[in-house]
Amino acid sequence: MTWSILARDDQGRFGVAIASRFFAVGALCVHIQRGLGALSTQALINPLYGSAGLALLAEGKSASDVIKILTGADAGQAQRQLHILPAAGPAAAHTGSDCVDWCGHQLGNDFSVAGNMLVGPQVIHATADAYVRTQGMPLAERLLAAMAAGEAAGGDKRGKQGAALRIHGDQDYAELDLRVDDHEQPIVELQRLYSKSLERFQPFVKCLAGRNDPVGVTDRIEIEASIARFHAARNEQGR
Repeated sequence: MTWSILARDDQGRFGVAIASRFFAVGALCVHIQRGLGALSTQALINPLYGSAGLALLAEGKSASDVIKILTGADAGQAQRQLHILPAAGPAAAHTGSDCVDWCGHQLGNDFSVAGNMLVGPQVIHATADAYVRTQGMPLAERLLAAMAAGEAAGGDKRGKQGAALRIHGDQDYAELDLRVDDHEQPIVELQRLYSKSLERFQPFVKCLAGRNDPVGVTDRIEIEASIARFHAARNEQGR
């Protein structure tokens, strides 16, 4: 079940988008850590891959080495799907021999796509093609466009239920973490939530305390001014 895309941009930001005919797919599959990378554990999920995989990346292991270590120690690896995108270097993926067709992955420059129980390989290809085609757009919007293209190409062959989008920048907390756990049109709903987050949530998060500013913006007038500047900048860019 499930397909997902992992991506990084030239500012060190990571993003993951995922969809499935599975309840709360964003709860156990997706794992990201600032400065290390992102991964998604799929098919017959092994949630232990998340913290273990990030710890191995922190030790300096490559994505391909992390894949080998995790799946090599897992007696259920034939039913697992895992892909990893590190902070630097190429992505890597594992699609177990017993994953349900259609299953597979595609690795690109600064992104990877993997899925199983899909209607066919066109889902993966459409997702990757849309991500590449939208270069220049914000990372979150590229990921949403990619998932919408994969859905239009057939998506999960069992149908639709859950989706999620997570973006991490230079903080230990997420810039954006959206989940649709149970919906007839989860990717459409995810797109709606993203649009809603632009109203106040995204500019507000930029005002919060962070690694380089332990206090953040506490003047509410300045917070409102920052939100206004955020929208003015988007209007200038035609978004």
